[in-house]
Amino acid sequence: MMQSFSRRTMLAGTGLAAAAIGTPLLGGCSGTQSAAGGLSTSRVPVGGGLILEADHKVVTQPTAGTFKAFSSTCPHAGCAVSRVTAESIECTCHGSHFSLADGARMSGPATTGLTEVPVTVAGDTLTIG
Repeated sequence: MMQSFSRRTMLAGTGLAAAAIGTPLLGGCSGTQSAAGGLSTSRVPVGGGLILEADHKVVTQPTAGTFKAFSSTCPHAGCAVSRVTAESIECTCHGSHFSLADGARMSGPATTGLTEVPVTVAGDTLTIG
């Protein structure tokens, strides 16, 4: 006997399955992000940043209108940085913290900072790398 499902039941089930395996259903909401083709300046919070997992980069806006980009690979053990706060870029693998302004090492086992990557601003679009 075949059981029928409503559209709402199917969408809810699909969303739960995607959440369970960590796959984003809506681009830009979470998961892997990329700056391919440019990145809107509005996506990068002032006093914070955005990790571009697909590009292996992190972009920050330490002060309004100033954008910086760095490799997201921690120089300590090669883990990817995993969080950007108002205070720092963090590698939660071993606890290293890096400056939003210049990628310099602030604390942790890393002995050097993150490698800076060129970032160009044209209007409201960032080009990284």
